[in-house]
Amino acid sequence: MVDNAPWYKIYDLAERLHVEVGKGDWEQVKSEAFERDLNQLLQENGVGWKMSLGVIVVRGSEVFELATRDAADTMRAAGAPTAAQEIHEALTDISRRPVADITGAIQHAMAALECVARTVGGSNETLGKLIKLLPLPPPLDGALHQLWGFASEQGRHLREGREPRFEEAQLVVTVAAAVSLYLLQHQDRTNTPVVDV
Repeated sequence: MVDNAPWYKIYDLAERLHVEVGKGDWEQVKSEAFERDLNQLLQENGVGWKMSLGVIVVRGSEVFELATRDAADTMRAAGAPTAAQEIHEALTDISRRPVADITGAIQHAMAALECVARTVGGSNETLGKLIKLLPLPPPLDGALHQLWGFASEQGRHLREGREPRFEEAQLVVTVAAAVSLYLLQHQDRTNTPVVDV
């Protein structure tokens, strides 16, 4: 059955095996070893997926991995649970099997960034209007405005036959996560919103 199963069903099986290996393993030694060994096998064979906390997710570029690895936890710790949930949803969408939900990943990543920007910017405006209130030096503010425009065009206001590519979604998720974390760190350093309301 395994030999004839579609590739994404094998990942379902790996997730199930992780659960079974972990039963009664209170210190998670066996489940962590299973995950580590599986990830080594996947990486050695050039597979673009990995197991993270028992769930098979897309393996991105090194930059993608660094930007998204702890993003949801960092957002939660900074008091941004909605943003954390949105970035989690973006990562879930980009890892959806057998076909990634590319537009969903773009929408959720930008929603996470917009949540953070509203908190840091001290306003309920849309991200496009908030950008000028954020502590981003030029031309980075302009680059963020361009990203927002791309996400609006490719994630929400689609045109027939112009679907974004996986790599573009990965870029949007990476940048949205990185900018969100930058803004939260800036707010933590200043300990006040950038703009008083």
